[in-house]
Amino acid sequence: MKTKLFRTIPVLAVCAAGVFAPAPVAAQSLASCTMTYRLSGWSFVYKQYDGIGNISCSNGQRAQVALASKSIGFTIGKSEIEGTGMFSEVKNLNEIYGNYVALEGHAGATKSVDAQVLTRGEISLALSGKGRGIDIGVTLGALTISPR
Repeated sequence: MKTKLFRTIPVLAVCAAGVFAPAPVAAQSLASCTMTYRLSGWSFVYKQYDGIGNISCSNGQRAQVALASKSIGFTIGKSEIEGTGMFSEVKNLNEIYGNYVALEGHAGATKSVDAQVLTRGEISLALSGKGRGIDIGVTLGALTISPR
C-alpha cells in the first residue's frame, strides 16, 4: 500500500502542474495608428490649444479623441491648425490615451505651420499640421489625449 501511494504522488503532482500552469499567450500583433486632428488656441509665453482628433489603426480600431495642449516657452500668437499624426506601433488603441511630453516649433503669418515630436514612455507621436493665424515660437509642454 505504501509503495502504491509513493507512485501515485508524482503522477498527481504532474497532473496538478498541468492544471495550474499558465496557458501559453498568443503573440499579439502590433498595430500602426494615425490621427487626423484640429487644434486652436493662443500663446503668450504660455501656450494653450484644445481640439479634437480621429484615430484609426491598422487592426480596425477607431476612436474620436479630445486633445488638450499646454506648454511654455518663447511663443506668441493665435492660430488654428489641422494636421495628421503617426503613432509608433501599439498593441491596443487604449495604449494611446494619456499625457505626452511635447517639444514643438510653430510659425506663421496668416498661414501657420506646426510640428511636434511627442513621447509617452514607449509610445511616440509625430504631428505635423497647417492652418491659419499669426504665431511664432518654440515650446516644451504636454499634450493630453483622452476618449471623447
